[in-house]
Amino acid sequence: MPVATLTRRVRFAAAHRYRRPEWDEATNVAVFGLCARPNYHGHSYVCDVAVEGPVDALTGMVVDLGRLDRILDAEVRQRFDHRNINLDIPEFADGQLIPTGENLAKFIFERVRQALGPEPRLASVTIAEDDTLRSSYAAD
Repeated sequence: MPVATLTRRVRFAAAHRYRRPEWDEATNVAVFGLCARPNYHGHSYVCDVAVEGPVDALTGMVVDLGRLDRILDAEVRQRFDHRNINLDIPEFADGQLIPTGENLAKFIFERVRQALGPEPRLASVTIAEDDTLRSSYAAD
């Protein structure tokens, strides 16, 4: 069955640091480089969320855009914007997830998929830290 894909872009600014608390500072720096610095660093993130499904014959849409925007506001903007990911988001605290682009994309994917339900199908979440680095997490 043919499907259409709709992608919504949201932006947020946040700080983070890569660190394994069970490692000493030298090991953290050897593995994570400048991203391990104790003073954190920030990015202006771009998050692309793609949903797919059949085009509704009555509305001409794959998803109610207002509904998708409310979900992205709650799961992305409200959760991450102007936050320190390591300190403000419990799932990324010391000893939990390292706030890499890959982990952020997966984390957001799982929350958006749960909020959306089975329809429309969440196809992917892509997180870009800047113009040269992006990570995607996609449905099976």
